[in-house]
Order: sequence, then C-alpha cells, then structure tokens
Amino acid sequence: MISANQYKEGSVLEFKKPHPCGSKRWTVLKVGVDYKLECCGCQRVIIIPRIDLKKRVKKEIISP
Repeated sequence: MISANQYKEGSVLEFKKPHPCGSKRWTVLKVGVDYKLECCGCQRVIIIPRIDLKKRVKKEIISP
C-alpha cells in the first residue's frame, strides 16, 4: 500500500466507500499535516487528517 506521504497535489484517489453523491474519486488540492480534497462528482471540498486518509484510500488513480 502507498504511504499517505506520497500523494501529491493533483493526484486523483479512489476511496473505499462512496461519497453521498455517488462518486468514489477525490482530487488532492493541498498537502500538509491535513489533506484538502475535492470530490470529482459534486466538487465538495473536505479537509482530512493524514492518518484518516491512509485508512480511506483504496488506490491512487492518477499521479502527476
């Protein structure tokens, strides 16, 4: 499994569970202690801690 430290801005991630809009894909907008992600389905923006992101990600689809 990829470490959460390896995700870069512009990466598209697939989560294990879908967002309420139905999309499982998220784009990384900002990297730091927390990650800022945008849903590819409804453009909702969330901020998630690095540890939680590692648990939720199934795979990395696109890496810049």
